[in-house]
Amino acid sequence: MRTFWIVILLITALVLLVANILAGTGFFRTVEPTNHAVIKQYDLPGVEDIAISHEDSFLILSSADRKKWRIEKQYIGGLYFLNLKSQDAKPIKLSSSISLYPHGISLTRMPDGTYLLWVINHFQGKHTIEKYRLVNNVLHHISTYADETLISPNDVYGVAEDRFYFTNDHGNTSGIARLAEDYLGLGKASVVYYDGKNYNTVAENIAYANGINGNTSRNLMYVASSRGFGILVYKVSSEGSLQLIEKIDAQTGVDNIDIDPSGTLWIGCHPNLLTFSAYAAGKKEISPSEVIRLDYAGPGDYTIESIYRDHGHEVSGASVAIPFQNKLFIGNVMDDHFTAIQYEIP
Repeated sequence: MRTFWIVILLITALVLLVANILAGTGFFRTVEPTNHAVIKQYDLPGVEDIAISHEDSFLILSSADRKKWRIEKQYIGGLYFLNLKSQDAKPIKLSSSISLYPHGISLTRMPDGTYLLWVINHFQGKHTIEKYRLVNNVLHHISTYADETLISPNDVYGVAEDRFYFTNDHGNTSGIARLAEDYLGLGKASVVYYDGKNYNTVAENIAYANGINGNTSRNLMYVASSRGFGILVYKVSSEGSLQLIEKIDAQTGVDNIDIDPSGTLWIGCHPNLLTFSAYAAGKKEISPSEVIRLDYAGPGDYTIESIYRDHGHEVSGASVAIPFQNKLFIGNVMDDHFTAIQYEIP
């Protein structure tokens, strides 16, 4: 009889664990597509992240052919420039003196009108952060940053000439421990700050830290917790350390974060993380997409709106969203194109 009850308890615990995983990854959520007209689709694979200059009207696109890597283990990727002043413009590849398989990027406009471009680079499986200066649409490589704190870097946020933050989306690089982070939602991811001399971990215990972006005028930093289905809001100190203000429940698998000139956050999302994982592994043809916008006034004072949803036929695995005039540019992880839809900002 005792053995019987032990078995019942074990089965019950397993059922509760599976139910918790399914609920925590969006498995039970129904995605109702929104109705937006597609303006244009650009032939460029795996545009996982996008950076914008609103002042000079252009996009920088981080492209990596992840399907090619998954099937043939080829590291094919690069950075592209898209002129938003022309309706007929096509992405133009920016030359680089080093090989790139880029991931998250960050664009910082300098006082002299040039730009610093920060790039997470995974070429041949090595994790580095590359810094470029963009002058007249030409990239000039400045520095390569490599350190043991780059465990599993995902996104980067450039602050000044020699200061930046980056996220590690996992605390473990392989094996059961990494799987436990993904499926059990263990908070082992982190944010690291480089102050020009030292790498300092400034935020820990995050369930899959993904996109990162900051509002310098408000001394705020936003970090996407994909597995935690939330946006973490931090106060930034004068020394660069982060103090958690609150976690905002986004109810979706948040990815990269863009902040428009008004301070509104635009976030590409994966409503169903299990489907997305299967899609990224080549086991499913499509994965649902979502874009949310977050207006953050202060602690407890914010509004979230889901403005774009798709089953995955139009956009699969949306990872970033950038508004510009009457368009919303949506990047993705695995598609062979990225998309601009019609969207009027209220």
